[in-house]
Amino acid sequence: MVLKSTTGAGVSVYQISGANTSRSLPDWLAKKRKRSLKNDAEYANRIELLQDFEFEEASNKIQVTPDGNFVMATGTYKPQIHVYEFSQLSLKFDRHTDAENVDFLCLSDDWTKSVHLQNDRSIEFQAQGGIHTRSRIPKFGRAIAYNSQNCDLLVGASGNEVYRLNLDQGRFLAPFELGEVDDITTGVNALAINPAHGLMGFGMENGGVEFWDPRSRKRVGGMYVGGDGSGAGSGVTAINFRDDGLTCGVGTHDGVTRLYDLRASGANVTKDQGYGFPIKKVLFLESDAGSKVVSTDKRIVKIWDRNDGKAYTSIEPSVDINDIAWVPKSGMFFLANEGQPMHTYYVPTLGPAPRWCSFLDNVTEELEEKPVSSVYDNYKFVTKNELKEFNLGHLIGSNVVKSYMHGYFIDIRLYEQARLISNPFAYKEHREKEIKKKIAAERESRIRTTGSVKVKVNKGLAERLVHKEESKKGDVAASTALRDDRFKNVFEDDDFEVDETTHEFKMLNPTKSTRKFDEAGASGASSSNHTATRGRGLTAADEEEQERQNQRHAANGNESDSDSRSEESSGEEIDDEEARAKISASEKRKLKQEERRAKQAERKKELEAKMAPQLTVSQLKSVSANEVGTFGDRVADNADMEAEILDKKNMKIKRGNRGEVELTFTPAVKQKPVRKVEDDEDNTDEFGQPKLRDMGRKKQRFDGRRSASKNVFRGL
Repeated sequence: MVLKSTTGAGVSVYQISGANTSRSLPDWLAKKRKRSLKNDAEYANRIELLQDFEFEEASNKIQVTPDGNFVMATGTYKPQIHVYEFSQLSLKFDRHTDAENVDFLCLSDDWTKSVHLQNDRSIEFQAQGGIHTRSRIPKFGRAIAYNSQNCDLLVGASGNEVYRLNLDQGRFLAPFELGEVDDITTGVNALAINPAHGLMGFGMENGGVEFWDPRSRKRVGGMYVGGDGSGAGSGVTAINFRDDGLTCGVGTHDGVTRLYDLRASGANVTKDQGYGFPIKKVLFLESDAGSKVVSTDKRIVKIWDRNDGKAYTSIEPSVDINDIAWVPKSGMFFLANEGQPMHTYYVPTLGPAPRWCSFLDNVTEELEEKPVSSVYDNYKFVTKNELKEFNLGHLIGSNVVKSYMHGYFIDIRLYEQARLISNPFAYKEHREKEIKKKIAAERESRIRTTGSVKVKVNKGLAERLVHKEESKKGDVAASTALRDDRFKNVFEDDDFEVDETTHEFKMLNPTKSTRKFDEAGASGASSSNHTATRGRGLTAADEEEQERQNQRHAANGNESDSDSRSEESSGEEIDDEEARAKISASEKRKLKQEERRAKQAERKKELEAKMAPQLTVSQLKSVSANEVGTFGDRVADNADMEAEILDKKNMKIKRGNRGEVELTFTPAVKQKPVRKVEDDEDNTDEFGQPKLRDMGRKKQRFDGRRSASKNVFRGL
């Protein structure tokens, strides 16, 4: 049981339901995956807040009823209406409609009375028993609003008229004609009614907003907001009023949300979504964290402060957002989107969980998202060029290779076999490379390196970096680049080795320094040269030789001091001793080198013995193409072996065109076990031992025992 969570600006956002993608798995893989979910403990223990909280294709609009006990959503395909009951945490009912829903409103406190604006210019009224009545408008509608003071249903359409349908009188009234002052004919994208005093606001295509008084049915003010463009949906796309009666939020086509005070002419706060998509909805929240504003486009939901526009947190699913609904007095949001499941998000800092799911407060911090293995572990995604390289291009369109997006899914076992056949020496090369790495690692342990950094490749680059660092700082420490873990592969991995003999390297480095980095401790070098040069590390043999030379020089010095007053004969004897010492030292050095080579050969044989026996390169070359066999021959052999095994087990396999497999078999008849039964009469052999009988007792153990069966004539 896990919860997906994201943290933005220190605020945790938990995803309670909904997938990150519209289709998390391909159809051919989803069927197989669903069959195995019954054995998945994580899936069985998942949190499913509302059962069946999804549509077959996508969801368009979603809204919580005024009493807070139900949520109504509309979606497609087929066009339908879903109502979910919070107390039952499940779907209450669903209805199908004739046309797709554009917008809807709940006229009652619960779901029993609702009005739906549809994309065929019809207005449909739904009651508790189903559809109540239907009416039509002259032009295609875009948004609706309901004024509970005078029972007027306002409908904004593609023209400059706002249609009024009075539900008390049951007839249309004279519409509001917008753009009379500017003499501009434009469509109405959004409309809202102020809950404090009933002022009506209409957002239009030309980027303007008009405010009307329902009492006088006249325009009382207007302003230009921006976002105007060409075609439907441009200009002002969302409008809403705050409960204080003075604040108005307007969203435009270019992804900008502006907050206005009705007493001022300019915007107080301007917030840009950053993606440039039209604003879908603007909401005002009065939460535990203060007064917040929610602005939504199809990519992201942003929650920010109403006073200064400072970002609070955001919600960004990977599918396009169509609508958002907030559960009042809580931190829960419902998102209608282009995916099959609808999303549910919970922000604990905005408010507690609703009463019907109060358990979320206890589990949100305990259940965090954990990385899980990918469902594509058994498949390999390859491109068309890779299939041609492996000579598998003829399998495109068959059941073996599944086309997906811009490539193909192929079984990982088939991929490995094809790769081995196309390059039979790949494993041999990999094996030799691994052996070289292990030998180099053992050899490195016997070599003394200067400093704390081991340089295996690109030694010239390392020396240049160290020299450049020392010339600047005057320090003999290793270069910063050599100590940085991000660049350690440049000096340790053979794949990053720079070939200085190539034409590209010579073009990038036309002049190369000829300065030699002499050994720091060389005789005759000044103290300044010690800081400017870096000595080469000595091997173990070089160190032993240097120690012998120092001992000989010390011995020779003592002898020369003591025999300085002797004759030339003593000097000749000393020369002979030095010559013999040199000869013996060279012989010892050769013996040690031979011993090291023998040990290296033994280690190499041990490593080769540990690896699986493989054919050598010469043996592989000697094998003919007929002996190796083509890929088709191997597949046919495998099919024959599978058929023999199935025949032995009395099984049959039927494969479909889409990769599905049907297995049929005849169950074996099991013989009933033979049990021992001891009776009082005629149940012993001639030796007095009890007999074995296949069936149970045919008569009772004791005479005169009453039968438990109702049919007392059964034993007669």
